[in-house]
Amino acid sequence: MGDDARIGRSAGVRDVAALAGVSPQTVSRVINEHPSVRDETRQRVQDAMRSLGYRVNNAARTLGTRRTHTLGVIASNAALFGPSVGVVALESAARAVGRWVTTAYADAADEASIEASLDHLLAQGVDGVIVVAPRLDSVSSLARRHPTLNVGALPSAEGARAQAHGAGLAVGHLLELGHRRIARVGGPGDWLEEVARERGFMDALRVAGPERVAASPVAHWSGDWSAASGAALASEIAAVVRTGVGPTAVVVANDQMALGLISGLAAEGIRVPEDVSIVGFDDNTDAEYYRPALTTVRIDTDGEARRSVAEVLGLEATGGVAPPRLVVRGSTSRVR
Repeated sequence: MGDDARIGRSAGVRDVAALAGVSPQTVSRVINEHPSVRDETRQRVQDAMRSLGYRVNNAARTLGTRRTHTLGVIASNAALFGPSVGVVALESAARAVGRWVTTAYADAADEASIEASLDHLLAQGVDGVIVVAPRLDSVSSLARRHPTLNVGALPSAEGARAQAHGAGLAVGHLLELGHRRIARVGGPGDWLEEVARERGFMDALRVAGPERVAASPVAHWSGDWSAASGAALASEIAAVVRTGVGPTAVVVANDQMALGLISGLAAEGIRVPEDVSIVGFDDNTDAEYYRPALTTVRIDTDGEARRSVAEVLGLEATGGVAPPRLVVRGSTSRVR
């Protein structure tokens, strides 16, 4: 078929087949990733598709394969660093295995909002769904109501264990600096990430034992992951620090709350790290530019996303997941 015959309309399967010198059935097999196509033939078809600007019609492909090559993502609190980075990482991981991502945003505290987001994704025929930074019951609840749907989470169960380990690294760092009274600012108690990070914190204190940890109860405050919630706690934490028998260090469940806390403490006349050391979690892109630069725990969100995508799609994960790492900066110091 000559080029002028295609003017005014989009290229189709027959056009690709003619240019590649194969049958339309072979083009269909390449589009649907059929394993019986020879590599040389597959490459010739793909070259023809690129040359013609051919675009795969997912709706048409789904009629024959029942697969859309699309992964659904339910995300909430998109303004926060963790969820937003998680969505980006999932998109990259999905593309690496030939999938696309469609995202629906929901209010994590509203079950009806989550269900509506899922309905939106299911209407698009997604091959599976991943819930980003989920509440404790959201993933299991969706799986129970939709038993034929592959439902996953970011972080996964293995990712949550890694986050617990990361929180332990933060405690270990402070203990090495001589801190014995270590407090904590957590996130919402029904979030999987909060549960994991609190567990790692408490386990590390328990393993350290009374010879390294003060016998007085550990002070514990909670925020909503936002910098504003960290700042709102500053006056109360500052008052405890001023007593001289309060915490000399605080582990904060994410960097944004740590940012707010540091700012609020400064307004209260409490210096970081001279009066109290602060450790965050996530190592967000701005953490090294805080004043002081934030000591924090870095997690491999990209690796965890690859693992979550592979689990939902029934594939073998590639690249591995790096263990959490403590990044030491200026917000921690030895007890003065």
